[in-house]
Amino acid sequence: MSTAAQQQRSPLLETRGLVKHFPVENSDDVVRAVDGVSFGIDEGETLGLVGESGCGKSTVGRCLLRLIEPTGGEIVFEGRNILPLSHSEMRSLRREMQMIFQDPYASLNPRLSIRSIISEPLKIHGIGNKREQNERVADLLKRVGLDPKYADRYPHEFSGGQRQRIGIARALALNPKLIVCDEPVSALDVSVQAQVVNLLEDLQDELGLTYLFISHGLAVVEHISDRVAVMYLGKIMEICDAAELYSKPLHPYTKALLSAIPVPDPRHKRARIVLQGDVPTPIDPPSGCRFRTRCPWAIAACAETVPELRELAPGHFAACIRAEELTAVS
Repeated sequence: MSTAAQQQRSPLLETRGLVKHFPVENSDDVVRAVDGVSFGIDEGETLGLVGESGCGKSTVGRCLLRLIEPTGGEIVFEGRNILPLSHSEMRSLRREMQMIFQDPYASLNPRLSIRSIISEPLKIHGIGNKREQNERVADLLKRVGLDPKYADRYPHEFSGGQRQRIGIARALALNPKLIVCDEPVSALDVSVQAQVVNLLEDLQDELGLTYLFISHGLAVVEHISDRVAVMYLGKIMEICDAAELYSKPLHPYTKALLSAIPVPDPRHKRARIVLQGDVPTPIDPPSGCRFRTRCPWAIAACAETVPELRELAPGHFAACIRAEELTAVS
């Protein structure tokens, strides 16, 4: 996407200091799943959100739609903070914000036909009569590459890739502006992953959709995203244009993640950065930089200073006190 096109886009959604803490049973402790996350998504763009399992990225996605209630911060959609909204106000707003879930086997009700699954949002919001709803279901099935005659079948009659297409059709039913894609291809075969990612890109072009694409698959994120945010232990470590992130990462954690991407040429070996130890517990995260306990370049000051997400190059933000120094020697 061109720079001019990016400049013409207007902000659609912002998170400002988003926090989600889960209480620990029979304890005063909390799990700091999301701990001060801020980013914006422009209208018509795809922001990839990546990180290891358990870093809080799916929790961010669910907080955006208030499927789980944030502990603090702000979620601003089209200039309006949605956290104070009532249940009925949120129901109305969800026409603009939808979600594609990770598991296409668990996200579809096995007792409902495909027609019922896709038309359910239309019924809830009182859109159209039965004939118009059936026409909408047929149109959506065509749009996602399925035959409309499948509408009266049940989820168990479809493959994983077909089920995910049905999930995408359901997400599109209300003509949303924003879709949170929560690892939508991680449960699919590699060849099917490519088909679903290409479908999402085509739908974005046709309908002007905005995506938050959550994934731990770095290669998939590179293909579909305009910008990428890297998350670790409840915080954003780095965020910038996708091409720049993959060619000039500034944060040590990002560098380690990218070094683990397989290279298709067996004669070429990538220099791996092997991280030592396990991800610390979000109940008692490390002081200072949360990545310091596994960072090969950590120094004493990393334990004392909580790094801010700083703009180190135009549009390129990283949360590392040594970022400039490490970039100069790399």
